[in-house]
Amino acid sequence: MSSIKEYLSTDHGRCDELFASMEDAVTKDIQSAKEAYEEFANATERHFQMEERVMFLEFEQKTGMTQGPTAMMRHEHAQMRNLISDMGEAIDDKDKDKFFGSSETLMILMQQHNMKEEQMLYTMAQQHLSADSERIVDMMNSMIVE
Repeated sequence: MSSIKEYLSTDHGRCDELFASMEDAVTKDIQSAKEAYEEFANATERHFQMEERVMFLEFEQKTGMTQGPTAMMRHEHAQMRNLISDMGEAIDDKDKDKFFGSSETLMILMQQHNMKEEQMLYTMAQQHLSADSERIVDMMNSMIVE
């Protein structure tokens, strides 16, 4: 059985690998980078939804904290979604400068965001939700992006 923290931290690593692959694809040939972009964007959106639609809700119900760390993480998810969208537009426009401007900003934001989640929020969630950990991980694992 995987803990909530292990499961989501591992998924961060998977998204980071897809991010690096996407940047490599754009460096080589921006015209053929759309597939790598979509793979990264879809994996990242799935990760956000696993958190927002499952783990954050479970955490908020258990702790009563709705305006704390989960509210901040949702705000950061919105910022990252905008940057990911900008990167997709840059690929469509074949504009490497715009792409790498957005991807650099996204990388910094993702690193800070992931560190806060892994060091603080996931630890708090695991403490409060440990009895339901297996059910929550199963729910996240079976998640289909809407």
